[in-house]
Amino acid sequence: MSSSLKNSVNSEKMVNDDEHAPSNILRSLSESSMSSSLSSSSTNTLRRLSSSSANGLKVIGGGETTDDEKNGGSSIVNKAGAFWGTFGVVYILAKAIKRVLPIALEPFNGNLPPLSRVQLAAYVITCVWFAYVEGYKGFQCKFSPLVVKRSQTLQSGSSSFIQFVLAPLYSMGLFHATKKRMIVSWSVTTGVAVIVALVKKLPYPYRNIVDAGVVAGLGYGSISILLIAAKSFIFNQPPSINPELPVKLTS
Repeated sequence: MSSSLKNSVNSEKMVNDDEHAPSNILRSLSESSMSSSLSSSSTNTLRRLSSSSANGLKVIGGGETTDDEKNGGSSIVNKAGAFWGTFGVVYILAKAIKRVLPIALEPFNGNLPPLSRVQLAAYVITCVWFAYVEGYKGFQCKFSPLVVKRSQTLQSGSSSFIQFVLAPLYSMGLFHATKKRMIVSWSVTTGVAVIVALVKKLPYPYRNIVDAGVVAGLGYGSISILLIAAKSFIFNQPPSINPELPVKLTS
């Protein structure tokens, strides 16, 4: 009896083991797949950590210069060149105004005979005429936008060291410009110098009247350069005028 009972119990265990065999197999497969996925996930994580740590060491070491850093340095140089080119011209004009302004104001300082009505009318008309012809037509419509536009063509890597150093003269189109632009710029500069020399020989009050007109024209022109530069630098709206750069010859 006892042996038969043992045999029956053993047979029941074997039956139970056979019944649970598929579930055991599925459990083992699930566990193995989970362990493999965890292993691959941990491997990928380790790879990412090692890659990021290597990049972090590279940044800390400062061994390489990124493109953003290079572009940032070039941008600073370009802005400095544009600033010097534009405001250097304003500085030249301001010095001329400072030199001529005391002469223009001589009729009103009480040390010289006052102007007659005709002379006073000529004084006012001359100021208005210079402000329109020289200030508006000459500066605001042509010269001022050209100065600002050419100053912004100064680029690190493509512009020479001389162009950066002489940026005001470059912005005025006195060199590195089209042949026509250089002829016009040098002619205007030479013509102004000749007129100034001739005006100095005029007697009182005619020299003072002409100098007053010069102050009005140069003052208007200086303000127009500053306004166009502010619009370009601050609001990123550069003038649409042609900078009249020389055409590069390609072989």
